[in-house]
Amino acid sequence: MPSAYDEIASRLTSRFGPAPEVGIVLGSGLGSLASALPDSASYAEVGLPSPGVSGHGGRVHVGQLGSGPRSKRVAIFAGRLHLYEGHSPDTAALQMRALARWGAKTAILTSAVGGLHDDQPPGTVGLVTDHINMQGQNPLRGPNDATLGTRFPDLSDLYSRRLRDIAKAIDPTLRAVVYAAMPGPNYETPAEIRMLQRIGADVVGMSLVCESIAAGHAGLGVLALAVVANPAAGLHLGTLTHVEVTEAMAEASGRVSHLIVQIVEAL
Repeated sequence: MPSAYDEIASRLTSRFGPAPEVGIVLGSGLGSLASALPDSASYAEVGLPSPGVSGHGGRVHVGQLGSGPRSKRVAIFAGRLHLYEGHSPDTAALQMRALARWGAKTAILTSAVGGLHDDQPPGTVGLVTDHINMQGQNPLRGPNDATLGTRFPDLSDLYSRRLRDIAKAIDPTLRAVVYAAMPGPNYETPAEIRMLQRIGADVVGMSLVCESIAAGHAGLGVLALAVVANPAAGLHLGTLTHVEVTEAMAEASGRVSHLIVQIVEAL
């Protein structure tokens, strides 16, 4: 019996044709990049659950991104599926596994995050080098699909050094960060933030990790950009809100979109 990701890959092929070279998942407030690709379908049309969070549009856009001969065929997923919405790790991994089945080679993931250090103002873009999974869940748990990847994958280079070098050459101001993934949906407590600082995290979010693990397991090269939307709890003078996050990400979207286009052209 075909898996859910096989079915999604089949629908993507039927709807859009040949596989993209690159799959891109956009975090909260970063949907503007998708407007560059007018051919799109709703998540429901391709068999994906619809996102339930403001700032996640729930459409997949496919086409050429970039200029002239350097452009690449990409699929942009405008919206992700979070564990805190009640989705299982397998569901959170669907986009990456479907991309791999479709035939993509590279995944670029973006995430709105809280900054754990005083020198990370909103709009700071971090280049994820590693993660700390505090969500207590893993998309590889359960029977292994050996057609995707090995039972015990090595995650030492999960966030591809080759892809990070490409991004860093384009924008030397990108900061190397370790991403701490928390379950959400509540923002972290000040005590949790102090813990994350002490164990070596630089930014904190509620997504990314299940997708990254699934993508790496399936053989996709992974590049992850963490965009600081706000200082984390205890470093913030006011009350943290999702409206604040989406507004900060909207302000950063131009720079992040331009960076992603340049990275795609350089691949």
